[in-house]
Amino acid sequence: MMNHWARLSIGIGLLLVLLVACEEEDKMDIDTVAVPANYALSAGTSTIFLNSSTAYDTEADWVSGIYSSRFTSGDGLYDDVRTSSNNPNVGGLGPVYAGYSCGSCHRNAGRTRPTLWSEGGSGSYGFSSMLVYVSRRNGANFKDYGRVLHDQAIYGVEPEGKLHVEYDYQTFSFPDGETYELAKPTYTITEWYADSIAPDDLFCTVRIPLRHVGMGQMMAIDRTEIEALAARSNYPEYGISGRVNYITEKGVTGVGLSGNKAQHLDLTVELGFSSDMGVTNSRYPEEICEGQIQMSQGSMMGLSYDQLDISAEDMEDVDLYMQSLGVPARRNVNDPQVIRGEQLFYEAKCHLCHTPTLHTRPGGSTLLLGTQLPWLGGQTIHPYSDFLLHDMGSEIMGVGLNDNYVSGMARGNEWRTTPLWGIGLQEKVNGHTYFLHDGRARNLVEAIMWHGGEGEASKNLFKQMSKEERDALIAFINSL
Repeated sequence: MMNHWARLSIGIGLLLVLLVACEEEDKMDIDTVAVPANYALSAGTSTIFLNSSTAYDTEADWVSGIYSSRFTSGDGLYDDVRTSSNNPNVGGLGPVYAGYSCGSCHRNAGRTRPTLWSEGGSGSYGFSSMLVYVSRRNGANFKDYGRVLHDQAIYGVEPEGKLHVEYDYQTFSFPDGETYELAKPTYTITEWYADSIAPDDLFCTVRIPLRHVGMGQMMAIDRTEIEALAARSNYPEYGISGRVNYITEKGVTGVGLSGNKAQHLDLTVELGFSSDMGVTNSRYPEEICEGQIQMSQGSMMGLSYDQLDISAEDMEDVDLYMQSLGVPARRNVNDPQVIRGEQLFYEAKCHLCHTPTLHTRPGGSTLLLGTQLPWLGGQTIHPYSDFLLHDMGSEIMGVGLNDNYVSGMARGNEWRTTPLWGIGLQEKVNGHTYFLHDGRARNLVEAIMWHGGEGEASKNLFKQMSKEERDALIAFINSL
């Protein structure tokens, strides 16, 4: 018979085996993702397999415990409507603003339908789903307005002005006879709260919201890989030469990744609350209309300006929410049309800027107050962007995207390569297919045909394709 100590030794051995097995199982849960048929990973363990309207707005599977509760808190702060009250939890809106919550412009963490098309410019009912940047033609800000025109205001207060847009429609033809149309916007501003600004001294550029897809992965990207791409991103035969936008913020100089022109080092949570909503915080403690008549108008409405409207801890929860969102998987990867479209994507040299594969640094990303997200580290990701600046053409040379607005080292004709992951779900998430920085492109074909400058060669290669080939390439982009 087996004695007591032998039985105990075997029991302890079995327990150790079980513990090791559990540890290995947990590790596999984190490191291995079961990929359903006809899908492909986009963001390593942060990939989610959703095709619904919540495909941009669902947490990654690794979010649990305290991070789950903080994710929920950040989600609420992102979506909940701010009011003009002095309540520190939901107040602080205004006196002037652009949107009444992050989610008002980024519905479902995507791109709310732009009022440029639905209302011809500034929206009614308290938000416009866009930002309007204004500057003098020499690049300086206007004393009474700053860098952003706030076209909305709380009750009893004047907005800074209202934007109007008119489109000039031009019809073009592919060599095979199929036609396409481009809509060129012209912006005007009326109802200035102060002295009107002469059009000949005004540069105005408009931004519709970016999709908040892959924000955590973007913040975790290995910056040396981006710099290496810039060092070798020189293809003179196609006129392509990308460069880094080095940015200094909070006393730190680094590789800009965030924003249409890679003009920020982080996700601009603090700036968004201040500039977009008029919500004061520790980084931006002054009201955005400081010194304007709207301050006294707000005081008459009972507003107090002697407290911050949101805490740094709450803003870090918003940062955590954005960085913890899952990234939709690639879809329809076995579809013959999509497979052919991917081949054509490479043949058109789209991949020279829309880089398919990058990697995140081992430590992951760091939030506003120093919280680490190591789960984002050491991942192979597929954003379809090099996050570099590229010349997208000047209006004086034909179709181009020069907006005359300088951001850091980025000139008016330079734009960061837009990440394409999740782009095929935008219509399902937000109910529209408006693309490019100001939504002028009403579909992906128009977005491609607006490419100029360094995008000219790819545009022309796409243009020479047959309709069947063009449709396949678009099907591939929609699978991302």
